[in-house]
Amino acid sequence: MLITEIFKMAFSSLGANKLRSSLTMTGITIGVFSVIGVMTAVTALRGSIETGLSFLGTNMFQFAKYPTGIQDNGRNRRKYDIRRNVTLAQAMRYKQLMEGVSDVICLKVFSQDDDLPQAVYENRKSSPAITFGGSNEYFIDANQYTIDLGRNISPEDVELGRPVVVIGQGILQKLFPAETPLGKMIKISGRTYTVVGTFAEKGTSFGQSQDDIAIVPITRFLSDYGANRFTINIATQAPSQLVYNDTVDKAITAMRIVRGLKPEDENDFELYSNDSLVAAFAKVADAVAAGSFVISGIALLAAGVGIMNIMLVSVTERTKEIGIRKSIGARRTSILSQFLIESVAISLMGGLAGILLGVLVGNIVASMLKASMVFPWDWAMIGIFVCSGIGVGFGFYPAWKAARLDPIEALRFE
Repeated sequence: MLITEIFKMAFSSLGANKLRSSLTMTGITIGVFSVIGVMTAVTALRGSIETGLSFLGTNMFQFAKYPTGIQDNGRNRRKYDIRRNVTLAQAMRYKQLMEGVSDVICLKVFSQDDDLPQAVYENRKSSPAITFGGSNEYFIDANQYTIDLGRNISPEDVELGRPVVVIGQGILQKLFPAETPLGKMIKISGRTYTVVGTFAEKGTSFGQSQDDIAIVPITRFLSDYGANRFTINIATQAPSQLVYNDTVDKAITAMRIVRGLKPEDENDFELYSNDSLVAAFAKVADAVAAGSFVISGIALLAAGVGIMNIMLVSVTERTKEIGIRKSIGARRTSILSQFLIESVAISLMGGLAGILLGVLVGNIVASMLKASMVFPWDWAMIGIFVCSGIGVGFGFYPAWKAARLDPIEALRFE
């Protein structure tokens, strides 16, 4: 028989049992959907993570009291809560020790989550719970912001603790929709500040606006809201990638000195960079992907068993047809090929439906999280390959059984 004839007979057989074929494909669709859907969302989110978490400037690293990701973990937080806060005096001492090693050292502190700060100007208000904190003139370098209007916080502002503020575009649009903000006085958490500049628009990260932000001199922030309540984060930029590791080593030594640690003491502070942040979130993504593999593996195994059962039923129902074909000269390879093609076709159609549905749902999830839409070509190709393997693997025994039927016995079958 020509291969085209084998294909025609295989698909006509599937068409004759539409409901049974559809139900069999559903199992494959669910299994493939669970993998492709998750991997589509994960692939889109990885790109968003690498962009959104790269909030530190080039060759930047940061010291903090807490490691990344620990702030909201109540079970482990106690271990870090008992650490001493990084004080402004320690941060300034660190800055002195790093003179000649790094020219960009950003000191920053942000309001706590339960403070819910809001900016107010006359009868207009910003979005609630804006990002509000104190820093120095290096905030824009360390966090990849740029100045749009006015000026940045100056060293004199920090030294004198001036009540000035630089605001983001989100606050600008809410408080000053039709007038310049420069020189205007706004209130944040009951304190009054003069607007001296605005940040250029930066967009969103993980669905949260980076433009609803207000930064005042760090000395003023701590004076207004209590230095004992806050811990300082210190971001440092290495002069180049070539001396990055050397700069980190010198910075750790300087940090240990200002913290008063003895040689045998462990570090009571955390160090992280863009790479460490991305790696931390990549572990979460990998765990989610691994979970989806387990779920889909079980679903595909069950679907494969379903394909084998359906094909065995098909062989039994078509025993007389097989006997007739063999009696007029059909070879075993033709019979084997026909049933294998049917099995693979069921598996592939279910897989393609799962891929399309998975890409659609995965991108919907990604768009809800403000991530770019993607099509995971590599996982789609893997899905097609796996579905083909399932079709061959679980369809081979029924196809072999059909090919081995004795034509005389098959013709007698009722």
